[in-house]
Amino acid sequence: MFKGMYNWIDERLDVTPMWRDIADHEVPEHVNPAHHFSAFVYCFGGLTFFITVIQILSGMFLTMYYVPDIINAYYSVDYLQHQVAFGVIVRGMHHWGASLVIVMMFLHTLRVFFTGSYKAPREMNWVVGMLIFFVMLGLGFTGYLLPWDNKAYFATKVGMEIAGSVPWIGGYIKELLQGGTIVGAQTLTRFFAIHVFFLPGVLLTLLAAHFFMIRKQGISGPL
Repeated sequence: MFKGMYNWIDERLDVTPMWRDIADHEVPEHVNPAHHFSAFVYCFGGLTFFITVIQILSGMFLTMYYVPDIINAYYSVDYLQHQVAFGVIVRGMHHWGASLVIVMMFLHTLRVFFTGSYKAPREMNWVVGMLIFFVMLGLGFTGYLLPWDNKAYFATKVGMEIAGSVPWIGGYIKELLQGGTIVGAQTLTRFFAIHVFFLPGVLLTLLAAHFFMIRKQGISGPL
């Protein structure tokens, strides 16, 4: 049945050459762990992407139960944690994955730097990678407030003070993120919108550009 469906789609869209082009793409020998043990350091980027996919999928599950207002936010997380089947596992994956993805991205960045992979002709991909790094940090910061407990509240207040200390534009950044003069209902709503809609949209766009350039330019060789 599935073969018949595939053939029907392939006859109309000619998808076979597209996936064959990806599947038949040769992996350079220096990034193949079967040939070089040091090639494992080239896996950090793929592992970062794998964890990012887990974060997206687990986050989609969490949004089905989370209520982004100051009255119900904490109780919705508590309900998810203790009443929903496998909720504690999914939230744990999302919670620890948020830290792990930063660690893996940092290791990936170190690998790129120390192997000189940021040099010509890959400077643009280095810039895109740095933008992805900052987006990930933004996702971590905005997601930290969502449980709306004491730790999240006061940590966000510290973050707001740091943002407000930026010369010239700090006050505008602080007010934009807070939605007012205090960390309150507007802040939670804005952080939820930024965390679930704005930053993921930017992230997916940057990832598409990142992978396109990798596919176009290939994986850089060792020093």
